[in-house]
Amino acid sequence: MTTLTKPDLRPANPNFSSGPCAKRPGWSLEALKAAPLGRSHRAKIGKSKLEQAIDLTREVLQVPADYRIGIVPASDTGAVEMALWSLLGERGVDMVAWESFGSGWVTDVVKQLKLADARKVEAPYGELPDLNQIDFDRDVVFTWNGTTSGVRVPNADFIPADRKGLTICDATSAAFAQRLDFAKLDVVTFSWQKVLGGEAAHGVLILSPRAVERLESYMPAWPLPKIFRMTKGGKLIEGIFKGETINTPSMLCVEDYIDALLWAKSIGGLDGLVARADANFAVLDAFVEGSTWAGHLAVAPETRSNTSVCLSIVDPDFTALDKDAQAAFAKAMVSALDKEGVAYDIGAYRDAPSGLRIWAGATVETSDLEALLPWLDWAFANQKAALKAAA
Repeated sequence: MTTLTKPDLRPANPNFSSGPCAKRPGWSLEALKAAPLGRSHRAKIGKSKLEQAIDLTREVLQVPADYRIGIVPASDTGAVEMALWSLLGERGVDMVAWESFGSGWVTDVVKQLKLADARKVEAPYGELPDLNQIDFDRDVVFTWNGTTSGVRVPNADFIPADRKGLTICDATSAAFAQRLDFAKLDVVTFSWQKVLGGEAAHGVLILSPRAVERLESYMPAWPLPKIFRMTKGGKLIEGIFKGETINTPSMLCVEDYIDALLWAKSIGGLDGLVARADANFAVLDAFVEGSTWAGHLAVAPETRSNTSVCLSIVDPDFTALDKDAQAAFAKAMVSALDKEGVAYDIGAYRDAPSGLRIWAGATVETSDLEALLPWLDWAFANQKAALKAAA
């Protein structure tokens, strides 16, 4: 790198955060004008909006007809916690983790639920664990796409069709950008603030018939908070999955989600969404291939996320630094890009190795990523020059 000249072209939209993510192309507040503000979510108009959101979710995400879809409180975290607290304990569980959110679910199960028969199947950042270690006679909890490591499962081939346990999948940065094999998944959770760029605070919980059967036949040994309860008298509360939410939702957020789903339909549904994310990843992947300083945190190519793309800094002058100095170097790059208004919120997650995390999901325009790349080189060169000057 020999020049510190600022690039001429800037991204039209510098929002590359990994959640909440960029709004869909062309979005404006006008998209929310039909929201029934000041009305009860239990009124006919409110319930119809919630039902529309559920129906569009099924259509765009290609969820099987016999799976239930519910809108629940507290984003993806709320959806995952509802599943863990309501379903686990009937048998042993394998907790599969390779980044911070998966590790968080391990902590919840081991330290909060205190399940004695909980086995950890783990790997460090950048790698997948050995999926052959998983025992599917037990329940299994895993993330499809590790948002903070950029590592995803390539497919669901590792899950047997004749499994005895339930598979509980946190799919929050995979849903709508990667193809989920619902036949292999009993519980799927996500928040619409990710790939579709919706407003935050709501989660989506999808249950297979096997998961419903567990809910109706098994009662956990611990008390369940009201917002976690999905059964009454041993039967599923069907209203939750027909728009009768457990607590009061924001109809403004629901309207925004509907707008995003309608946009998704307009670009070809799931096929169009996956294609956009794949095209975006291809731009970043080609950049890494030709870069002397940037690398993928995800080691194996087939495991690299097409949404939360995590870049490591592989330049020898950087790798020679201690961890604190590496963190300061990467933070300075991120701050410089933020100050220039060309990339917001692209620092690595706080628990992850120092580097960059760039959202490449379907709401991001490929042209914006292309415009960003020279700025990444500029920020790196600037910081490396500062490092040498200080030496």
